[in-house]
Amino acid sequence: MMRRPLALLLSLALALPAPAPVLAADLPDLGDVAASELSPAAERKIGEQIIREIRWRDAAYLDDAEVEEYVNRLGQRLAAVSNNPGLDFDFFVVRDATLNAFALPGGFIGVHTGLILAAEGESEFASVLGHEIAHVTQRHIAQIVGKQSQSAMLMIASMLVAVLAARSNSDVSTAAIAAGQAGAIQSQLGYTRAFEREADRAGLETLDKAGLDVRGMPGFFERLQRNTRVYENSAPAYLRTHPLTTERIADMENRVAAMRYRQVPDSADFRFARAKLRANAGQPAEAVQELEDRLAREPKDEALAYGLARALMRAGRLDEAEARLQPLRAKAAGLAWVEGLAAEIRLARNDAGGAIRILEAAQKQFPSSRSVSYALADARILGGRADVAATELRRRIDNRSGDPRLWQLLSRAYAALGQRTEQHRTQAEVYYLRGSLPAAIEQLEIARRASDGDFYTLSAVDARLRELKQRLLEEKRER
Repeated sequence: MMRRPLALLLSLALALPAPAPVLAADLPDLGDVAASELSPAAERKIGEQIIREIRWRDAAYLDDAEVEEYVNRLGQRLAAVSNNPGLDFDFFVVRDATLNAFALPGGFIGVHTGLILAAEGESEFASVLGHEIAHVTQRHIAQIVGKQSQSAMLMIASMLVAVLAARSNSDVSTAAIAAGQAGAIQSQLGYTRAFEREADRAGLETLDKAGLDVRGMPGFFERLQRNTRVYENSAPAYLRTHPLTTERIADMENRVAAMRYRQVPDSADFRFARAKLRANAGQPAEAVQELEDRLAREPKDEALAYGLARALMRAGRLDEAEARLQPLRAKAAGLAWVEGLAAEIRLARNDAGGAIRILEAAQKQFPSSRSVSYALADARILGGRADVAATELRRRIDNRSGDPRLWQLLSRAYAALGQRTEQHRTQAEVYYLRGSLPAAIEQLEIARRASDGDFYTLSAVDARLRELKQRLLEEKRER
């Protein structure tokens, strides 16, 4: 599981003499970066390389469109009122019970599922996102490594690749060595107290401007510090990479006292995201028991009822899951979480037609919901309506060509339709977005050999193939 990525990256960059040679070919070219400054472009390139490794090679990455959509919606709401709203941010979730969140170079911010579940309110969770956003807008990462050479910056990405490889392949000796050294020096470098105070203050302002309860920040951090004794290794991971002091908490409390009082109820999305995480954690039977216990204490909590229905579905108890969900659908009409689960239960019953009807109605209610559009495309493919799915997916790709989920679904739709040229052509885009040019080129070569492409399609394949081969040559020259 992922542990303290930022401290890990920076510690390794300073402690190790050189990047692992076997991994150097996978690293991004950072362009012309001055020795005394980590440029925003260089930060973004490093971040993009790291996030590709996390999303496509790290089993701990939570590939859940609904939860990720919620975290991004809240994160973008905060980023839009930060002190640098023009920066690009990308929020993602890691399946890990520890309490942690981290900012990577380039505006990529990750949170552990444990942190989401530990927050007692949405403002508490938002306060951590605001704090991490401030680390990015204040360019703290750049300042920490800004005096390093370009090779040291590359080493940051190299060492993370090594650690991820070690977690997925125990035979990668260089990665195992890197991971071991990282563990030994994990607390050697982190954010300074000055950076933490600056992130606290900027984060509080962002929280206030976003219309959330600023008391969430000192409240959450104070509880973390107070409950330190219940965690292994003395403190939650978040406190080990974000050094917390009594003075910091006092400073936050003093600032909050001078700010407007605002009582903000938690959004339904926050409550349902937490319920889904609980339902999908551990063994299905254990999840059912936990949610039954919670619902017995809070029988009117609709999110817990949803979570229990989801856990029951995981346990294969479809009749009970549907019985639990039906009154909730009538009571909580209009919630995409509930309609999405109703469709999943229909699919589990091999009723793709029923799932399609539910999701088509949900899409009319939530036309901007990406998670609903993904689920509807999947149901249409499974339900023998891949042609309709392909048409809609192509339309969405016109607006979001960098979305790998859309390309993957489109490739599946073409496979269901027996269109092999288009299947491999679109799968090439999935690999391209994953950062694997050789695999993308291979898919285009397969597409060329397929016998069902017309002149225009094959011309497009040839043009894309030339383009990607040229990019691969340029990357090799730059190494």
